[in-house]
Amino acid sequence: MSKGPDLEGLKRPLLYIVIILTLGLAVSLVGPELTGDAAEDRLTGQELVVAAQSGPVTFVVEVVDTNETRASGLMFREQLAPNAGMLFDFKREQPVSFWMKNTLIPLDMFFIKADGRIVQIAKRTVPHSEAGIPSPEPVLAVLETNAGVADRFGIKAGDIVRHPVFGNAQ
Repeated sequence: MSKGPDLEGLKRPLLYIVIILTLGLAVSLVGPELTGDAAEDRLTGQELVVAAQSGPVTFVVEVVDTNETRASGLMFREQLAPNAGMLFDFKREQPVSFWMKNTLIPLDMFFIKADGRIVQIAKRTVPHSEAGIPSPEPVLAVLETNAGVADRFGIKAGDIVRHPVFGNAQ
């Protein structure tokens, strides 16, 4: 009488295959540009402080600084924690334009010069809109937060953003 296939000999190779597939999925989710300390910083968030006239406002931000990560931004996210944001680092001052296509939540967008000075705020942007939201002049970065943050904390053009991207973190 036959006992069937010998499964004992397959257990170890199958375990290796499962481990390799799991690691491959984890790497693909993080992406090649996010390894080591860079991945840890982006995934856990970095502190950013806006020195508003009403007092300092602290956010925990994800920094996106590659074409791929900037292109997806906050698209398809259903919520953003109250003190959270995303900082788009363009690496050099340049004219930029945003839109809200595939963005599910309304946002405030802060356009920021290389010295950390906010030059414009686009308040309460409209989800799914394909209308362009351009910077008024070349900027180094854009901070996106939940809509209403600028008004709630009294953040205005001229206020200073402190973060390593601007070389002024404290």
